Amino acid sequence: MLVVRELLLGPKRFSDLLAGLPSASPNVLSQRLRELEDAGVLQRRKLEPPAAAWVYHLTPRGQELEPILLALGRWGAPLSSPPDSDLSVDALMVALKTVFDPQVIGRFRAQYEIIVDSERFRAEIARGHFKLERGAATGAAAFIDTNVPTLRSIVFEGLSLTRAERHGRLRIKGDREAAKRLFESLAS
Repeated sequence: MLVVRELLLGPKRFSDLLAGLPSASPNVLSQRLRELEDAGVLQRRKLEPPAAAWVYHLTPRGQELEPILLALGRWGAPLSSPPDSDLSVDALMVALKTVFDPQVIGRFRAQYEIIVDSERFRAEIARGHFKLERGAATGAAAFIDTNVPTLRSIVFEGLSLTRAERHGRLRIKGDREAAKRLFESLAS
């Protein structure tokens, strides 16, 4: 399930998967990837030049695991991990999906680019849904740039946006009200 979590937001190279799963050895990760590929959960493909790197991505069958992973995340949320524990960027971004509250956002719509530790994600709130995937956004209302500990503190520990900005741990460009609405919908 951890490999699936790391691929929920888009394709990754082997080295990126290994970085997101620091407790997995390269041999164990290779074995898990083969098993998941044999089970039809993921596929390996080569990117077009100039990248020409091999990446792993979820198949439609693998994507069907998302609601299960999110349900497990919501179930485990009360057993939160210690603040100093390691959390990969993808683990945190998937965790955001588990706390999204469509009731808070109502009919509000907006697109965002969220940069966490230099990794870019496109986020969209529309019709009570929160869509999140790897990559740069086009037409974003707000750009949010931060790191894992800060984003974790804002969403799960109640750190205010003002305080995070004042201490240089968060930068918001564009529509500040849209950014504020996003974080309100993610308050756990």
